[in-house]
Amino acid sequence: MADECFAHPRLAAIYDPLDTDRSDLDAYLRIVAEVGARRVLDIGCGTGVFALLLADREIDVVGIDPARASVDVARAKPGGDRVRWIRGDATALPPLRADLATMTANVAQAIVDPHAWQKTLRGAYEALRPGGHLVFETRDPAKRAWEKWTRENSYRVTEVPGVGPVENWVELIEVSLPLVTFRWTYVFAADGQVLTSDSTLRFRDREEVETDLVAHGYVVQDVRDAPDRPGKEFVFLARRP
Repeated sequence: MADECFAHPRLAAIYDPLDTDRSDLDAYLRIVAEVGARRVLDIGCGTGVFALLLADREIDVVGIDPARASVDVARAKPGGDRVRWIRGDATALPPLRADLATMTANVAQAIVDPHAWQKTLRGAYEALRPGGHLVFETRDPAKRAWEKWTRENSYRVTEVPGVGPVENWVELIEVSLPLVTFRWTYVFAADGQVLTSDSTLRFRDREEVETDLVAHGYVVQDVRDAPDRPGKEFVFLARRP
C-alpha cells in the first residue's frame, strides 16, 4: 500500500513542487556513470524525477511504483514516453537483465514488512544481469533523524503553480524502533481542503542490511556516506555475481 502523499491524485500532483531540492540524486547519477549502466530499474520511482533524468541521458529505464497517481504524474511529464512505467513492486518483475537497480530517497526504508523487504531484494536480484548492481540508501538509526520531524522544524507555505498556496508540515506519531511513524498535513488555501498522509519507515542498521544482502546472493561492494546527509545515512552498493 502506497502512502497517501503518493497515492492521492491531488497530493501526487503537488509532490514535486513541494520537494524541489533533489540534489540527493546527484550521487545516484554518479554511480550510474561509475558502473557504466545503460539499463536501469528504478524501484519506487514515484513521480519519475530520477527515471526521467536517466532517460535524458539516453539510458533505458524501467520505473516501477505501487502508487497509480504517482505513476500517472510521471507518465504525463515531458519525455515520459521514453520510460517504461510499471504500476507494482519489485516482487514480480518481467525479465530485465538490468545493469543497475536503484531505490532512491526513502524507498528502502518504506518497505517496512520484513517479508516484503526480502522479496524486494530477491526481485531486484533476479532483474539484474550477472555483474549488475543494486544501490540504495537508508538512514543510520543511531542518528535519530526523527527527533527533528516536528511542525516547528518543517512548517512552510509553498505557492504551487495552478494550485495556489499550500501549507504543509510533518509531525511525529510514534517511535517503536525499528519503526517510526509520522504524519504529513497539507492545507490547500484555494478551497480549504485538508489532507493528511501517514508514513512508517523502518530503520535498519548497517549490519542488518549487509546480512540481508549477502543472504540473497549479493556481494556488498561498498557502503558509502550520503553526500546530501553526511554522517547520517548509509549508501549501499551491492553486486550480483
